[in-house]
Amino acid sequence: MSISHIFLQYLITFGWALTGAISMALSLSILLKIFSWITPIDEWKEIEKGNMSMAIVLAAVIVGTALVIGFTLST
Repeated sequence: MSISHIFLQYLITFGWALTGAISMALSLSILLKIFSWITPIDEWKEIEKGNMSMAIVLAAVIVGTALVIGFTLST
């Protein structure tokens, strides 16, 4: 294996990592907009007031969606 082949493989891996990060960021931002639109309360104001249960629900939604997107991208 030559150095140029290894460097090319690193570039390809970096490209896929960048693609995954961008798609994850876009998907999560869209998810949060949809979740805020569906729920009748303002989640961010509740979290600012110290409502831990709302923070846990929002974190669970984010982690659950991130797992689904991550598993989808890795296949």
